Amino acid sequence: MSKKQHSKVWNEIKTNDSWSIFKIMGEFVNGYEKLSEIGPCVSIFGSARTKPDSKYYNLAVEIAEKVVESGFGVITGGGPGIMEAGNKGAHQGHGSSVGLNIDLPFEQHDNPYIDRDKNLNFDYFFARKVMFIKYSQAFVVMPGGFGTMDELFEAITLIQTQKIDKFPIILVGSEFWKGLVDWFQKTLLDEFQNISPEDMSLFKVVDTADEVIDIIEKFYLKYNLRPNF
Repeated sequence: MSKKQHSKVWNEIKTNDSWSIFKIMGEFVNGYEKLSEIGPCVSIFGSARTKPDSKYYNLAVEIAEKVVESGFGVITGGGPGIMEAGNKGAHQGHGSSVGLNIDLPFEQHDNPYIDRDKNLNFDYFFARKVMFIKYSQAFVVMPGGFGTMDELFEAITLIQTQKIDKFPIILVGSEFWKGLVDWFQKTLLDEFQNISPEDMSLFKVVDTADEVIDIIEKFYLKYNLRPNF
């Protein structure tokens, strides 16, 4: 390819990048405006592949119901599986049911339990992740895949590095999380010293909806409700 051809391709990329900035700004502005009006929420994460007959689907419904009974709204990724369960529980509990959807080639579609005025759509994962972090007063993390892990590690990293204040990160399902938590302890901490002992306290592992609510309510007896940055 000639220098002229290289230059043409690069100029096209620069033009596309410039216009994408406005689209990114639009996602941030829309998200900030809508979510700031809703009030304190708890985010529930988990696999889009979880079926309605799964115990974790039903547990997510129960957790979401209890969350809204405690005065919080519920935010999910807006899709099927655990996300649907979270929105269903919020809907059944007559609380705010928020969905932060993203356009994906598979799995993702709106679930029917999101409030009509609280269904936001994103093209960019990073803009969507900012909304979860900024407006969530707690993360409830159910069994999930790479996307769930991405949200979990984003929050842990930001708290560990003191880029945001601490808030409850609750892993639900000890049978699912045991292997990962053991690896944190034995490999990251004991063997390689890649984390500090206090980092193991950045999250809690529970198995019931009541434990989730207890952790959140006790935390906010000590700390104020507010956006995380």
